[in-house]
Amino acid sequence: MPQEQATPASDKKRASLTAFIKKEAEAQGFELCRVTTPDAIPDAPARLSAYIEAGYHGTMDWMPETRERRADPRVLWGDVRSIVMFGLNYGPDLDPRYLQAKPAKGAISVYARNRDYHDVMKGRLKEIATRFAARAGADVKVFVDTAPVMEKPLAAAAGLGWQGKHTNLVSRDYGSWLFLGSLFTTADLEFDMAEVDHCGSCRACLDVCPTNAFPAAYKIDARRCISYLTIEHKGSIDPELRAAFGNRIYGCDDCLSACPWNKFATKAHEMKLKAREDLLEPDLSFLLSLDDPTFRSFFSGSPVKRIGRNRFVRNCLIAAGNSGLAELTSPCEALVDDPAPEVRGMAIWALSRLLPSPEYERLRDRHLPGETETGVRDEWMRLE
Repeated sequence: MPQEQATPASDKKRASLTAFIKKEAEAQGFELCRVTTPDAIPDAPARLSAYIEAGYHGTMDWMPETRERRADPRVLWGDVRSIVMFGLNYGPDLDPRYLQAKPAKGAISVYARNRDYHDVMKGRLKEIATRFAARAGADVKVFVDTAPVMEKPLAAAAGLGWQGKHTNLVSRDYGSWLFLGSLFTTADLEFDMAEVDHCGSCRACLDVCPTNAFPAAYKIDARRCISYLTIEHKGSIDPELRAAFGNRIYGCDDCLSACPWNKFATKAHEMKLKAREDLLEPDLSFLLSLDDPTFRSFFSGSPVKRIGRNRFVRNCLIAAGNSGLAELTSPCEALVDDPAPEVRGMAIWALSRLLPSPEYERLRDRHLPGETETGVRDEWMRLE
């Protein structure tokens, strides 16, 4: 939908409303706030279709199901005239990859070490939306990864940054550490210039990936991505990929951490989310002991809670199997009889790597006859 015909009065109103919403964004702790048009990502439909047709979306069936709305903001909401994109810095104080040298610990992605950012950002955006709607006399809708909105291409079009070779947004001021949110409105605003790609010949994010999840620059195959596999993927993990997980138990920050633009991500708003101390270096032995109630209690308010105890403990068992630590044998053995097949299966795999062969074989001979789940039986027999 085109903007109203420009007049001195309409130009002044657009400038005033744009300045107002950017000031409100700063007051709510957003480091970046830019505006783009609803038709700013014309290449998105073709790119999205190619991604889905290649199967790179894995089991995320909601992507093809929402393809039409996701590719064009005007299909999602026909009355939208301006899209405001917001960026919230969540850069860590230390490169999170240091945890890879601590196999007794579980590595949780930086973004998930505090309150669920969806809730935090949604609350802040609703505050902005309420005040903006009253000032503009316009309709508004806010989204934080909860609707079929292609936030990264829209953020690039608005000038927050550019989509790097790892497909995430990169900012000249905040590197690869930005949460994104959007506000759609029927108001006419001043539009910002898109950011250009500054990746150059750098391949740091591609080369650091533990599972080779990038078939090419600017393309990611979720089926090989540790973030997807530990968060979105249900059931068993491909045996060929497990060893590459290391101690990553929820997400993976390697491609983000490797980005050279992170050296500029030193500015931090006073309202920046702070990590929970108990999620910085959690002990795998403790995490493996979590039953469903204690899991829900420990991760209350955290995005980790969304994947449920069984999937999370499955991830922790892979980390235990990769640790080489005899001290984790007992916690793993305690899970061989777990009610959840995905937990039993990964407990078996972990023990196959932690126990001497004779001990593992005795354990198998004791448990295999009573196992009825095909996938779990396959884990017992994998080393035959």
